[in-house]
Amino acid sequence: MIRIYNVVKRYQKDSAALNDIDLRISKGEFVYITGPSGAGKSTLLKLLFCAERPTRGQILINGQNVTRMRLSQIPYLRRKLGVVFQDFKLLNNRTILENVSFPLEIQGKKRYEISKKVYQTLKLVGLEKHLQKHPLELSGGEQQRVAIARALIMDPLILLADEPTGNLDAKVTEDIMDLFKGANARGTTVIMATHNQEVIRRYPRRVIMLRDGRVEKDVTP
Repeated sequence: MIRIYNVVKRYQKDSAALNDIDLRISKGEFVYITGPSGAGKSTLLKLLFCAERPTRGQILINGQNVTRMRLSQIPYLRRKLGVVFQDFKLLNNRTILENVSFPLEIQGKKRYEISKKVYQTLKLVGLEKHLQKHPLELSGGEQQRVAIARALIMDPLILLADEPTGNLDAKVTEDIMDLFKGANARGTTVIMATHNQEVIRRYPRRVIMLRDGRVEKDVTP
C-alpha cells in the first residue's frame, strides 16, 4: 500500500526534517507516528499527501510513485486519501453540510448523491442534526468530527490524521478514536500522527517513533 524508500526532506541545507526514512505500511494497517515535537511527524504526513516533495528518495502509494507525479496528477491521488488536519481547516463561512459536501462537489457528483452521502456520513459521526450550523457554532470536538466526516466521505483508501485528539478531553478523544477504528475496520488504512501516549496505550497498534527525523523504533504489539 505505502512504501517509503530512503526518504530525506531538507528545509535548510544543513538540517534534515526527515533523514533516511525507510518504511512499509500494508493495506488495512492502523499505524501511529509518534515522537517529540520537531521529530518529523507532520512532515512525513505532508509528503504522503503531496503537500511537500522529498529532497531525496521515493514514495509509492498503491503502486504509484508520488514523488514523480506531475502537479496535474496529484488531485486524482488525493481522491484516494482522507486527511484530518490538526487545525481542522474548515470553511467558517459555509455550513457543516457545505463543508462535508465540498470533496464530492469537486468530483462533480450529482446533488442527490451528495445529499444522501453527506447525511449518512454526518450520522456516522453523530452530527446529522447540525447540517445547517456553521463551524464556529460547534465545540472543538464537534468541529473535529466534521473534519473527520469530510475525510471519510470519500471512502478513502488511506486516512491521514495529524494530532486529531490534541486539546480534546478524554470523552471526545474516545469518540474520535472510535471513528478511526470504525474506518479501519471497513478497510481504510489509518496513519495517525500523535504525541498522546495515553491514546497509544489505550488503543494499541503499530507504533513508528521518530526522533530527529529518523525512525528510532517500529513496534507492533
